[in-house]
Amino acid sequence: MSAEELKMEFDQIRYEVAGGVSTITLNRPNALNALTVQMMTEWHEAMKVAIADEAVRCIVVTGEGRAFCAGLDLKEMQDRKVDAGYVGNVVDQPALNLIELSEHCAKPVIGKINGFCFTGALELALTFDFIVVAEGAKMGDTHAKWGLRPTWGMSARLADAVGVRKARELSYTARTFTGKQAAEWGLANYAVPLEQLDETVREITDGIASCSPGSVAAFKDLYAQGLSGSVTSALEYETNTEYEITDTAERLESFG
Repeated sequence: MSAEELKMEFDQIRYEVAGGVSTITLNRPNALNALTVQMMTEWHEAMKVAIADEAVRCIVVTGEGRAFCAGLDLKEMQDRKVDAGYVGNVVDQPALNLIELSEHCAKPVIGKINGFCFTGALELALTFDFIVVAEGAKMGDTHAKWGLRPTWGMSARLADAVGVRKARELSYTARTFTGKQAAEWGLANYAVPLEQLDETVREITDGIASCSPGSVAAFKDLYAQGLSGSVTSALEYETNTEYEITDTAERLESFG
């Protein structure tokens, strides 16, 4: 299915490909791009298309308008019983499918966080390989504010990103923080003025495009293994795992 066909099919996202980069834009600006089951399902389908497209080297996810994503649309839960802070499998499963694909696909996923990024949106963003955020973007984990608990990985990934004590503070207080603070704490790679966001992301995608796709895919897998087990097991995996890297000779030849 072509990018043009996808543009016609999707209702709550946009999908575009240019210069080896696929861009998925969350497209419910009147609702601050709040997550729905339909949006996450469309996002997942677009990811699969990008992964299958050999011309695509990396995937950028951003939001239309003044928000990246305000989190789960609470209207999605109005007709559902929320028991002990658990939003339920109908909402959880599309998110978990998306997380699995984002973390384990061979292509880097870059979050271009242009504005508000709260709770479920932050949980999803924490699965990206890179986060580039507008300095003034407002972010936060508001689960506790609404009497909810995380089920998409917040307690593990936020602690891994900023340290467990800072993660506890952010989750226990539902405190709002800025993109600039996110970068200072290690949650984001870069925080830049909004008008520099596109350029900064483009520098990253250009850098990825200049490198071996096989090597980049290997690194993504190796870093995932390193985060999921002990140092000893990760080093053993690194030594013993083989990857399909087909351009080594060509690249070494050009070095001279």
